[in-house]
Amino acid sequence: MYRLLIVDDEEIITDSLYETFSRHMPDQLDVYKAYSAAEALSLMRRSRIDMVLTDIRMPGVSGLELTEEIQSHWPLCRIIFLTGHSDFEYAYQAFQMNNVRYLLKTEGYDKVMHVVTQVMEEIRQSHDMNKLLQQQREMTSRLTAFKQDEMLRKLLQEGASAGALNELQQLLAETPVDLKLDSPIYLVLGRSNQLHESVTEQEGTQASVRIIGTSLLGKHTQCVSTTDHYGDVVWLLQPKREQGTAEQHFARYIEGTLELVQESCTASLGISINFTFSGHECDWSQIPRQYERLRLLQWMRIGDDVSMVLMDRYDEPWVASPKEAVRISSRVEAMSGFLETGRFQSFYELFEELVGELLQQDMTMERAMETYYHLALSLHTAFNRWGLKQRTPDQRSLLYLNHFPSMKEAVQYLYQAADELVNFKRANEEERANLVVQSLCNYIKDNLEKDLTLVRLAELHHFNPSYLSRFFKQEMGINLSEFIDDSRIRKAKELLMDSELMVREVALQVGYESAHSFTRLFKKLTGMAPQEYRESLFTRSSAQR
Repeated sequence: MYRLLIVDDEEIITDSLYETFSRHMPDQLDVYKAYSAAEALSLMRRSRIDMVLTDIRMPGVSGLELTEEIQSHWPLCRIIFLTGHSDFEYAYQAFQMNNVRYLLKTEGYDKVMHVVTQVMEEIRQSHDMNKLLQQQREMTSRLTAFKQDEMLRKLLQEGASAGALNELQQLLAETPVDLKLDSPIYLVLGRSNQLHESVTEQEGTQASVRIIGTSLLGKHTQCVSTTDHYGDVVWLLQPKREQGTAEQHFARYIEGTLELVQESCTASLGISINFTFSGHECDWSQIPRQYERLRLLQWMRIGDDVSMVLMDRYDEPWVASPKEAVRISSRVEAMSGFLETGRFQSFYELFEELVGELLQQDMTMERAMETYYHLALSLHTAFNRWGLKQRTPDQRSLLYLNHFPSMKEAVQYLYQAADELVNFKRANEEERANLVVQSLCNYIKDNLEKDLTLVRLAELHHFNPSYLSRFFKQEMGINLSEFIDDSRIRKAKELLMDSELMVREVALQVGYESAHSFTRLFKKLTGMAPQEYRESLFTRSSAQR
């Protein structure tokens, strides 16, 4: 039941409206009347009024002044101005007030009844608290999720005290997740290969990945997720009680399910995700250690923009045997000696052997790090000893693996540093380098029919194959293979001018045993088959006569 107060100094209008509303809406409206603003205010001091239907111009206190007084005491009260004055100034002042409607008496009773009915519906909706309660529940849920995320991030970084675990248990109790803090846990770390233009875009992707991963992993696990300080997604998992799955089988289940998550992220979000996960369960107190292992393992293997799922199978600290440590150290020392004495081929052979081991799939994380730091320290020492501190963009990065997005980028930096040192040592041999390149080019041009593989050319000119390839590209601006192909085509064009030579004979003289392979290369580089090229020469010659 809503209360309506009708206020007008014209008694006939007040009484008429009072009778109309009392008769037509007895079950919805409790109707009151007053013949002045003072009488209306006196009544409102004794009882709550929901709507006031009032004239604007009245003796003494006007309707506008009455409205201001009403709203100071009953701010939720709705005002409907009913007046015979169509003056714009009154309407304008009325529209500046909150919860106010404006009607002309000339609009008739039906219009007045309609507006009162509308205002009643507005009041009813404002009294409906379901929406407000739902908003409050959603806000509470978001706050709980935010607090849970913060606690999980702290758990990953610092570990769990008894108090923190109790607080986390209370937060989890407010969710459907049934993780047991007295049972071991598995960790999953996911990283997107996608580059984001904005923080909002990144947060949206993270939220979507968490939803997809939790949906698929949650079918046979109890799990919660968070986004760590690096923007990666982390899940904490336990098998559901009814599963009774052995550790090995559960790890395989996680691996297979993460592959489905990858496929779903690619199909739904258009992104690729890399996952690393613990192949063994761990205590809650060991979560920071396991989390860092997953980060390092993922860091070592990413870099190819290929989605991968890596299991950390190692659950005991790795300790290098004295023999392994000596072997790494002795090879690095020998490599440094070759660099010092200018034996660059031997230097690169040992360097590439050690670097190659860093990227082997079966290389343990701990041994890879030991090998890297042996190499990095050796190069760093050479930079300092030769006074070359400014020769690399950031020489200190050599000694900080976490400066690089992945092991592949770190290895590339090692190559850059090694090449910089070699180039410095060879600075006084620039003339010799030019002679070597010139000699190599002349040899290629004079021996097109012979073995010109990279390995053979390296042997003849006493170079390491990989270094020769990079060295030639650095000196000439093109790949060695491109230079060889270009030389063969130039020579072939000269030979094709001799109409007596068959295409097969030309192919043999430029190093191709197969005429088909020669024809294919010739057409690729010139746009014409050898015979077509020869005919075009004769056609051009005839036209010039």
